[in-house]
Amino acid sequence: MSTLFDPIRFGDIHLANRVVMAPLTRNRATRQTPHDLHVEYYRQRAGAGLIITEATQIRPDGQGYFDTPGIHTPEQIAAWKQVTDAVHAEGGKIVVQLWHVGRISLKSLQPGGQQPISSTNRAAKTRTYAAYGELVPTDEPRALATHEIPQLIADYVQAAKNAIAAGFDGVEIHSANGYLLDQFLRDSANDRNDEYGGSIENRARLLIEVMTAVAGTIGAGRTAVRLSPVTPSNDIGQDSNPQALFNYVAEQLAPLKLAFLEVVEGATGGARDIAPFDYAELRRRFNGPYIANNGYDRGMALDAVASGKADAVAIGRPFIANPDLVERIRDDLPWAAPQKETFYGGGAEGYTDYPVLKQA
Repeated sequence: MSTLFDPIRFGDIHLANRVVMAPLTRNRATRQTPHDLHVEYYRQRAGAGLIITEATQIRPDGQGYFDTPGIHTPEQIAAWKQVTDAVHAEGGKIVVQLWHVGRISLKSLQPGGQQPISSTNRAAKTRTYAAYGELVPTDEPRALATHEIPQLIADYVQAAKNAIAAGFDGVEIHSANGYLLDQFLRDSANDRNDEYGGSIENRARLLIEVMTAVAGTIGAGRTAVRLSPVTPSNDIGQDSNPQALFNYVAEQLAPLKLAFLEVVEGATGGARDIAPFDYAELRRRFNGPYIANNGYDRGMALDAVASGKADAVAIGRPFIANPDLVERIRDDLPWAAPQKETFYGGGAEGYTDYPVLKQA
């Protein structure tokens, strides 16, 4: 029987334990570039078996929030290299989450003030951060033209190559939470009539092409994906048949032999039982390493791995206030509560100033 603290290998990535730091957007990247605070923030949390970074733009029009990082310029690659070096020096492993927000954006965040792109020209009825403390409605997108899709796939591939150049152990493609790839997947947001719309096979086509291209370039053992089959995040809306859709996705991904599949079970950051879904069936069809995510406390995480429901567990917000979370879980020590007012934007306060329990 495996435990949460046993080592495991996910593709080419060897984890010292099975506690994964989930991606957490923190809005502290000046001019979309990480800096010294990021180096210290991730270094402090290198005790996780694996760190998955905050979502990171593959190209300039992928941005949807103020001060989120990219990995599409030489300066960004060099800055991320300092982060990966610091994590590796502490014995940790780190992958970057590659992101395109699609329609969850604003013209003011887009190059030249252009419209955001999406699977559709219908706006999401939600809001995003234009600046610190400024939450505004997202702008109407334009549907990405069919002839533009090969360039989008190429940009995911280039971002993955940039990640390897920056010293990351791998990449996780963000196909969850109502962002661009999820907008293509779900018929609630995909109203296309080309080969990327309509049937489940067509709606899944972009994700499968992205995953195939990235895995073929940097190696499947360093390539992973995040899915969120039923989350309502970012006004994505439920697909008409989420089980059939995501079962098909898992079956198509299985032959690639990816490093892992991370799944947000339920509503991201909310109720786990928001809609019926058989995650065990999804995992069976993927037939590879499975990281469970969403609302896991110590007992749930221990049970998930011990029972074989998951190979590892990703934990998000508790890692904000507990840089030594793995040690706290192992020794059954209390978890500190994070300051919600410092989640997004700012400096060191609420970011790198949380003490480990021994210091506290």
